[in-house]
Amino acid sequence: MAKRIIFHYLNNGYDTIANLAKELNLSVPTVNKFLEEMATLDIIKEQGKLEISGGRHPALYGLNPKACYFGGVDIKSNSVSMAVIDLCGNVVSKADNMPYVVADTPESLDELCGIMRDFLASAPVKTSDIMNVNVNISGRVNPKSGYSYSLFNFEERPLSDVITQKVGVRTCIDNDTRAMAFGEFRCGNHRDDRNVLFVNVSWGIGIGIILDGKIYSGKSGFAGEFGHMVTYNNEVICHCGKKGCLETEASGSALHRKLCRRLDEGENSIIADTYRANGDITLDDILDAVKREDILCLELIEEVGGELGRWLAGLINIFNPEKVIIGGVLAETGDYLLQPIRVAMRRYSLNLVNKDTKIVLSHLGHDAGVLGACVIARSRAFEDILE
Repeated sequence: MAKRIIFHYLNNGYDTIANLAKELNLSVPTVNKFLEEMATLDIIKEQGKLEISGGRHPALYGLNPKACYFGGVDIKSNSVSMAVIDLCGNVVSKADNMPYVVADTPESLDELCGIMRDFLASAPVKTSDIMNVNVNISGRVNPKSGYSYSLFNFEERPLSDVITQKVGVRTCIDNDTRAMAFGEFRCGNHRDDRNVLFVNVSWGIGIGIILDGKIYSGKSGFAGEFGHMVTYNNEVICHCGKKGCLETEASGSALHRKLCRRLDEGENSIIADTYRANGDITLDDILDAVKREDILCLELIEEVGGELGRWLAGLINIFNPEKVIIGGVLAETGDYLLQPIRVAMRRYSLNLVNKDTKIVLSHLGHDAGVLGACVIARSRAFEDILE
């Protein structure tokens, strides 16, 4: 019952005993008893009175934000972001883009754990008050078992247990795109949307799926590998080892490959000199060129958006979501990516299905991952402890 009460307040903020009893289908005395017990543990506290016209003003109860804290770790290719939130989701400490080059080695894992220890120790709360930390990892992750199959898979023990031992704080892991989806859903003004698809368009492609207000992970935690649908009859080898994956034509890696080929063929671009001088370009270089309205880069980002939208149309037909949220690195190009996605999705999906689907850019941007990690840590802590 404590679990249901906590999640009610997480979802609704403050509430009266009468409303809480109605929502949980319990008697007022029963709910009052549970609240008194939770108040003695400092989890619940009175938050004032409900303003009503006439009569007695009923007390409002809610979660005590200082009761406990939760951490989130978002790993990127060349950096790591971390944050700590309180029980009510307020950020109490945050560090963006700390230098860290991820590599699939024990040394890299040790470095990550060292960064985590230093950050948590510097937070303005006691480390002992941090109940749980979630680490976002790209690729195939089973959040229930704690195993990662694409990064740091060195031991027989679950990766979550290894990090817990090295850092000294209870740790869980989850897929990075799924965490971004959950962060956007919980912290990005999308709570009224019960069925949401979050599309992470970065070097690769993944989707996070929210069904009836709950994150969907699949049987083994591998749901959302949208980028590895075989959609093309091409000879381009995806990083998964197969040919023809969606990522080979509609992703940051595809954009990079196509642009390099066009520059090798002598086409003009404001980043041509950078490419010839360095022998390569980064996604950041490309994003900067798009923002400066480079014709070649605009053409290619539109092509990527059109291809992505064509295959997202199939997902709209399957899921019929209220909202499709476009996030990730390429979403920083804004309408240059969003508009061709919208056009293609509406062209290739069923009219009766897509008319109620909004297609929007991520509200949280680059914060979606780290905030998502924090709220997953909070959710998983109560799911496990209060079973």
